[in-house]
Amino acid sequence: MTASALPVAVCQFAPGDTPETNRARVAELVADAARRGAKVIVLPEYSSYFTNPMDARLADHAEEIDGAFVQALQALAHEHAVVVVAGLVERADAGRVFNTVVAVSDAGVLAVYRKQHLYDAFGQSESDWIAPGPLGEASVFEAAGLRFGLMTCYDLRFPEVARTLADAAVDAIVVPAEWVRGPLKEHHWTTLLAARAIENTAYVIAADHPGPIGVGLSQIVDPQGLVVAGASSGEGIAMASVDPVLIASVRETNPALRLRRYGVVPRD
Repeated sequence: MTASALPVAVCQFAPGDTPETNRARVAELVADAARRGAKVIVLPEYSSYFTNPMDARLADHAEEIDGAFVQALQALAHEHAVVVVAGLVERADAGRVFNTVVAVSDAGVLAVYRKQHLYDAFGQSESDWIAPGPLGEASVFEAAGLRFGLMTCYDLRFPEVARTLADAAVDAIVVPAEWVRGPLKEHHWTTLLAARAIENTAYVIAADHPGPIGVGLSQIVDPQGLVVAGASSGEGIAMASVDPVLIASVRETNPALRLRRYGVVPRD
């Protein structure tokens, strides 16, 4: 690990249907990760509010980007001198909400991403309650001279999303998730995390919900597809560092991004 490497953490926890309790648990996890030296701290999808199965309470507990949850994240970022990334339920219209991820520093919101691919698969129907985010520019932020890009959970199954982040010259792809348990779902999760890292020669930093609903297995994967830190199926924190020297070395050996001959074109 080189002197320019940036310590990052994934915090695996199970948000529930009480926003105040979720904010308190987020505060504990961020404080713990910061004490261990993390400078970018990633929490799961739906960290502000979650209920299973989804229902109309999602809209009742949706917030604006400048609402209580993001304000709490900004206070934590200021207190601990870190960047915090977390998922929240954001107010939309027509009775639906956005499944949103924010990156927050003490200066405010650095980036916002609204989930583009909704989880209408494996017997679920996220689009009943969630509005898809707009297609367009990649959601990126910088920390200590490194570039991080945002995506969410089911987006992981669509390599084009990660490729748009690679086109935005990110060093790491951040994936807050609620990866629902099911047959082979752990295998899918770990395989896709490694694939997105290998094909984009970038770190992948993924925070999931633990069991019994999520698969857990929050991970930090390096640009060669190696898991350099990870959690098991329960709550916990895993830490590693994003090393720009390693990224450069991998991209020199495997210049896949430079050699590719196809671009990504969005469609409705």
